[in-house]
Amino acid sequence: MEITWHGLSCFRINDRGMAAVVTDPYDPEVVGTDPGKLRAEVITVSCDKPAHNYVKAIRGKAFEITGPGEYEIGGVFITGVLINGSKKKASDDETRNTVYVIDYNGLTVAHLGELNNVPSQTEVEGLGEVNIALVPVGGGTSLNAAKAAEVISLLEPSIVIPMHYGMSKSLMKLDPLSKFLKEMGLTSIETEESLKLSSVNVLPEETQVVVLDLTI
Repeated sequence: MEITWHGLSCFRINDRGMAAVVTDPYDPEVVGTDPGKLRAEVITVSCDKPAHNYVKAIRGKAFEITGPGEYEIGGVFITGVLINGSKKKASDDETRNTVYVIDYNGLTVAHLGELNNVPSQTEVEGLGEVNIALVPVGGGTSLNAAKAAEVISLLEPSIVIPMHYGMSKSLMKLDPLSKFLKEMGLTSIETEESLKLSSVNVLPEETQVVVLDLTI
């Protein structure tokens, strides 16, 4: 499995012989960065906002998943769970947020979307085992650094990849990555072009933060 980051909450996840998944493609005019030329067989959309639902950014014909349910496409199992992190009614489109657990041959990736509050223990248990968590950390309409750290302690993933944080070219007012790293007790960290994993057997025993370079 390989995971590349294309800015904000947009990732491309793929494995040989299986469907490629792109999460939360965004409108460059809203975000200020460009996700690049992306192809995928599956698109997941966590919430109905231009920074998360710009499906026309994806080339070719892809299966779109925009809400809760269980899906199997191209050998990939995807489970969408509605966790909006808000006390407002989940029927409100502005607060609806779907967390997706994407399973590649037993390696599970949880994309938390625009989660903006700490989920309950029951909601966390409903996600099952999470090997890799893609976590918003920049505040605004999503988790801030402190809440992100709390969610990570509940999920207990092997690997955390931060997303949805402020960058120099971003038009969105979000906290910088450094705030989250400080919250996690990290002073500096080397970035990676992508995360590549062959199986669950290579996962670290303790939770590890991996920061990905922006791929365009």
